[in-house]
Amino acid sequence: MQDWNVVATTYADGFRLADAVLSEFGAVARTNYYNVLVMRVADARAFLDAFAARYAAEPEIGNAVSRVVPADHAFDFADADEFEDKAREAAYGWFARLAGKAFHVRMHRRGFKGRLSSQKEEQFLDAILIGTLDSMGESARVAFDRADLVIDIETVDTRAGISLWTRAEVERYAFLNPG
Repeated sequence: MQDWNVVATTYADGFRLADAVLSEFGAVARTNYYNVLVMRVADARAFLDAFAARYAAEPEIGNAVSRVVPADHAFDFADADEFEDKAREAAYGWFARLAGKAFHVRMHRRGFKGRLSSQKEEQFLDAILIGTLDSMGESARVAFDRADLVIDIETVDTRAGISLWTRAEVERYAFLNPG
């Protein structure tokens, strides 16, 4: 599936249940990565609430699903430069929400080994956002403990999904687990 906007990881013994449950919300496809599924939903934020209700009503889903992360923006890229350009463009839409806040970027990369470094890309986006906010007369800081916001980037081969989560959302939706 080339146009996914949700990435899900499962526990080894919960793959079938996770696949079955997620299939009720949209098209699901296996990937070449162990226990990683991708899916396409019509509205990522509406899916988040619907899945959360199902997750709360059926606790056994928590034994099958490790993470489920809908993307606010999803894009394809051919190389690290294009990835950085598109990730930066998506994150620039969040300046108003980042101003005055503590945040960090967390990237979960699948594929592109040796050509895209999760740590380098996290640091790149942190620095770009802090620098641009500073040039706008706004402040923000990188923090890993009790961050107000987390920018979560999920990649599967040459496609990425990026989302901005508040601390309240991370606490409410345990399955986001952005790290």
